[in-house]
Amino acid sequence: MTMSALRLAGAALLVLLGVWAGAWVYLHRHSSPVALGIPVPAGQASAPNPSDLAESSVAGLREGGRPPVKIPDKLPQFSLGDRTGKATSIQSFAGKALIINFWATWCAPCRSEMPLLQALHSEWAGRDVSVVGIAVDYRDKVVDYADKLKITYPLLIGEQDALDVAATFGVDSPVFPFTVFTDRRGEVVALFVGELHRPQAELILSEVQNLDKGLVQLPAARQAIAEGLRSLQAPKPG
Repeated sequence: MTMSALRLAGAALLVLLGVWAGAWVYLHRHSSPVALGIPVPAGQASAPNPSDLAESSVAGLREGGRPPVKIPDKLPQFSLGDRTGKATSIQSFAGKALIINFWATWCAPCRSEMPLLQALHSEWAGRDVSVVGIAVDYRDKVVDYADKLKITYPLLIGEQDALDVAATFGVDSPVFPFTVFTDRRGEVVALFVGELHRPQAELILSEVQNLDKGLVQLPAARQAIAEGLRSLQAPKPG
């Protein structure tokens, strides 16, 4: 098994794909207890207390531990401050397919996936795809961290207001990171919870492109994503 395959097989992922009646939930099981991400205390934007990161605090997020969320069919409308504090509407990105990533500076998996998000933003810019980071954290910490990593994709920043935005996607008890994929019409194609890796991102983006080109309809794209992600998570023979 390749190192890439080992990394994928070991990752703790929860993938939610919006459907008309609710959501499909797929969870990769690991032989030892692992967290799906870092739970965010309601209304808290700074680093959580050590007890918030304890294994027991994420036990309820395992398969069967909480009901499926209702992911919206269309991108909710909202505004948050940018790096300078200027209120910016998500509508300002209309006409582009979006990769909307919810994160915080204290979240280790969030930090790990940021180089990939930066790469995707550069690689897919010519195909009308944009990454938009939504940081649930203090502005000065976010700007300082983004500058150190030379992050060039747009950032929107908030505290409770950013948590409220997360709730509009059906994630009212957010576990960071999570990433929303939309097509150019603003349809929510997929919501991925956990650290994003390139194979999953490229699989979802390929279906987003098929939607934008009119090659598939939304239900078929969602089904293809679900089946593709299941295949990526399946153990490799040998």
